[in-house]
Amino acid sequence: MMLRGLAFNPKILHFSPSLPLFSLNSTSFSSRLPSFSGRKNSILQAQGLGFKSEDQLGTTMDLGKEVPELNRNLYPPIEPYSSGFLKVSDLHSIYWEQSGNPNGHPVVFIHGGPGGGTSPSNRTFFDPDFYRIILFDQRGAGKSTPHACLVDNTTWDLVNDIEKLREHLEIPEWQVFGGSWGSTLALAYSQSHPDKVTGMVLRGIFLLRKKELDWFYEGGAAAIYPDAWEPFRDLIPENERDCLIDAYHKRLNSDDMETQAFARIENHYFVNKGFFPSDSFLLDNIEKIRHINATIVQGRYDMCCPIMTAWDLHKAWPEADFKIVPDAGHSANEPGIAAELVAANEKLKNIIKNGGP
Repeated sequence: MMLRGLAFNPKILHFSPSLPLFSLNSTSFSSRLPSFSGRKNSILQAQGLGFKSEDQLGTTMDLGKEVPELNRNLYPPIEPYSSGFLKVSDLHSIYWEQSGNPNGHPVVFIHGGPGGGTSPSNRTFFDPDFYRIILFDQRGAGKSTPHACLVDNTTWDLVNDIEKLREHLEIPEWQVFGGSWGSTLALAYSQSHPDKVTGMVLRGIFLLRKKELDWFYEGGAAAIYPDAWEPFRDLIPENERDCLIDAYHKRLNSDDMETQAFARIENHYFVNKGFFPSDSFLLDNIEKIRHINATIVQGRYDMCCPIMTAWDLHKAWPEADFKIVPDAGHSANEPGIAAELVAANEKLKNIIKNGGP
């Protein structure tokens, strides 16, 4: 999504798969629910909410087992050791690159948007000594050609492209990493090819449901950003404001090619409801990936992809680790979110190396 979140000091609220959910219709929460600490914890206890500290909770998955501290720092910038273009149809060719360890564990980075493209900073979420890092630009985005083309550009075309890229690079299976629209596509790909996925890290969850599009484009976010919303709305005549996505679909244009690609492709996907057969398609197919080790990272104050979506995914997929960054928004580059994304990759790295967290 195009609007960036706000950056604050990172604090993490972590829901482990081994801990039960609390009941939303009661103020007596489970005593095993992970908690805040310090002054905020004192306030919550004074209000009778019954939160306990992490020390009180213990580690229910591995009682008595010492869990190593995970690295949370971004890795230094690196350059690709190979790159190229893969012709995925008669019309489209997608840009791809590889960096890190050529003999390492493969991980594919799925960028957001739709239409956003990749950037060099995307490589820094991964340990370059352990991971073989694959970045690619989706159809019409970034360096892929033809630029901003909407022909033969659907979610399922992109899913097929990811699989073609895996086969082209002769990768038996790989880890999948995606945020925002990248989380949408990561879920769609993994549900289509679960046997090719070793683990998943998802951020800023977006399931492309009507209520999510309505929040962002039909007035929900306007309650938080009225100063930005009203000029956006007022460019459209009153008789067309019943659906701003359709109205802007008729008008999209920009002198900047990257902005044009981002806007045109994103709107193309949203007008077509993500090309999914139903509004709840990704949630309905969670069973296909339930066995995959996964972490969901979500900023509490994400204005683009509100936490309600990540919460719905968490309820459908409680086996996945769920981490809320209470003082963060949407961007993967916010310190708290970046730290949790790196830590999630480190956890999967340890599982691969040691057979456990």
